[in-house]
Amino acid sequence: MDEFASDGFEIGPGTGSGAPVMHVITNFAASGGAETMLARLLAATADPTVVVSLIDVSERNLNLAGRPDVDYHSLNARGALQMPGAIRSLTRLMRQKRPRAVLCWMYHAMVVGTVSARLAGAPPVYWTVRQALDDPRSLTRSTRLAVAGARMLSSRAAGIVYNSARAKEQHEQYGYAARYGKVIPNGVVVPEFAERAPGKARVFGIAARFHPQKDHLTFFRAAAQIAAQFPDARFVAAGHGLDERNSEVMALVAEAGLDPSRLKLLGELRDMEDFYSQIDVLVLSSRTEGFPNVVAEAMSHARPVVTTDVGDAALIVADTGKVVLPGDPDALSEAMADFAQLTADQVADLGQRARVRIEKNYQVKHILDEYREVLSQRLPA
Repeated sequence: MDEFASDGFEIGPGTGSGAPVMHVITNFAASGGAETMLARLLAATADPTVVVSLIDVSERNLNLAGRPDVDYHSLNARGALQMPGAIRSLTRLMRQKRPRAVLCWMYHAMVVGTVSARLAGAPPVYWTVRQALDDPRSLTRSTRLAVAGARMLSSRAAGIVYNSARAKEQHEQYGYAARYGKVIPNGVVVPEFAERAPGKARVFGIAARFHPQKDHLTFFRAAAQIAAQFPDARFVAAGHGLDERNSEVMALVAEAGLDPSRLKLLGELRDMEDFYSQIDVLVLSSRTEGFPNVVAEAMSHARPVVTTDVGDAALIVADTGKVVLPGDPDALSEAMADFAQLTADQVADLGQRARVRIEKNYQVKHILDEYREVLSQRLPA
């Protein structure tokens, strides 16, 4: 069933009309797609809200949400040994706050939130799954265990929101309850468009935290090939861990044979506007994703994209970019070279088409309406 059911238990006002929605997230100190989407959801609503992070809350996400009235809690559960304590703490919070609905973001939060809600006798618990299962080997052992644990608990979720159609299909094939699955893609805040001077595609950028899922080695290998073909090509990498102090990153650059003088490492950025202003083409080399925010954001800045075929990346890009198989630096390099050979006008046209596609399909205001609808559903008891 593609939509949530429409009869049975109603999410009521709980302790009164001011009963909050509670969001439970694995780590609201991270800066990935899930954290950004939650912050955007908070920023667009004024309802009473409680946010519980199993690990921590960052200044970046507090500022992005811009909601000082939100009741934030950090449980400091940084490993498996702390999870029983996190369940006890969250159960107490649910009994105290009496939320009218609970929305759990990501696998660890889904497990902890569902168990706590059961113990607390809380109202319906929804899940939001933020990635596909394209390459489970790229997940950490802890995440693989959480994926399996969530599968066993999935029938207890009142509804499961997936941020990509591929994630929904793969999780249901894996054994997640299929009764109440719904796809809500991530939303993008489309910036005001300022025309930029046309130019050929010579600066290729990647924006992703340093993690095996993101497969930076494949990007660096493809970049080395492009550098050999186009002497004026340059490369920019942004994301947590992407700086010259990280010896693992520098080892991958050396292994790929990429001249480090052709690569600018920006590290984690608070403001991605600067990154998009520096690049001509975004490259995503990931081994697995759900809905890669960075792809849609780059397109909203009129930057065409080369991406691996992970999650819903191909659906987002459509005919405005290039899609290749994961783990293939030759294919990635070939797609990048195709862009490098275009005229300046052709690059600009592709970028504008990419922006229009995001405006029509992935603006955050439309996505937020879908989340509001989920949290006001009447669901079976």
